[in-house]
Amino acid sequence: MHKYVFLLLLIAGFIIGGVSMVMASDTIQNDTWDKTFKKSDSVDVKKVTFKNRYGIELAGDLYTPKNIKKGEKLPAIAISGPFGAVKEQASGLYAQTLAQRGFVTLAFDPSYTGESSGEPRSVASPDINTEDFSAAVDYLSNLEIADANKIGILGICGFGGFALNAAAMDTRIKAVVPVTMYDMTRVSANGYFDSLDENGRYELKENLNKQRTIDFKNGTYAKAAGLPDEIKGDEPQFVKDYFGYYKTQRGFHKRSINSNGNWNTTSTLSLINMPILAYSSEIRSAVLLVHGQNAHSRYFSEDAFKKLKGENKELLIVDGANHVDLYDNMEKIPFDKIESFFRANLK
Repeated sequence: MHKYVFLLLLIAGFIIGGVSMVMASDTIQNDTWDKTFKKSDSVDVKKVTFKNRYGIELAGDLYTPKNIKKGEKLPAIAISGPFGAVKEQASGLYAQTLAQRGFVTLAFDPSYTGESSGEPRSVASPDINTEDFSAAVDYLSNLEIADANKIGILGICGFGGFALNAAAMDTRIKAVVPVTMYDMTRVSANGYFDSLDENGRYELKENLNKQRTIDFKNGTYAKAAGLPDEIKGDEPQFVKDYFGYYKTQRGFHKRSINSNGNWNTTSTLSLINMPILAYSSEIRSAVLLVHGQNAHSRYFSEDAFKKLKGENKELLIVDGANHVDLYDNMEKIPFDKIESFFRANLK
């Protein structure tokens, strides 16, 4: 059963977990460039903090174009993901690139991860991680240089699913772009390609709840298995792809759960029991789902798209792209389309 749980959790995206935490009041000075991508000369960035509805203080990087005119209010976009990543990785790259194109952008660490607060560390919640997006909207709605009526969100990987859930709940969100999306609740409950039946799910819940008892007794949280420290060559291709991003110079970051550390094993329990896309058919704002043609996770976006209603919903499949290509491959990420989508719908 341990090997089975390992495979399920790995496929679900519980890849690894870090334990770093910073806390500040308003603005944190960013004296050194700590991102996995090159800094743009046309964008200003500063670290900020804001609280979500549960009192958890979230840390973000606010990106703004350098050519903002006095008194100007720009459309704004909150960005998070991938699942287990930090704002210094893919979400920061998206934020900086969209700021270069004239948006105010906020890349943020979710609760319990990266520089955001929350205890215990390295835990996920379908409710709180959805709330994190709305908290970012709170912050942007009160930012002097942002137009509160022109706010969108962008979620990468597992946070693409949370972004859709936020859009189904938060009517202030005028446009949402899930990129290379995972529905973390579906894959946790059903396994990859819905291969897990009710008996298998019950066995998984039995083991996770036994672990809860042990964790309470020990006063610590057992960790789920994560990415290997080296690739042997016989791993599934998607594991090799994740390794190639998170565990190499390309995307490694010391605070990223997926780069070094592990998620708490029992994080899976709430994801198993709370399907986040139950009300996605009620989303009235514009949606652009972006996924790679060769991504192992492509079916999440295709199935999510089928549930959406209205004419302002789009699905874009990127030719030749795998799951992690859409993290940082500037030749594959369709920034022109993403920009035009936000411009058309944040007005």
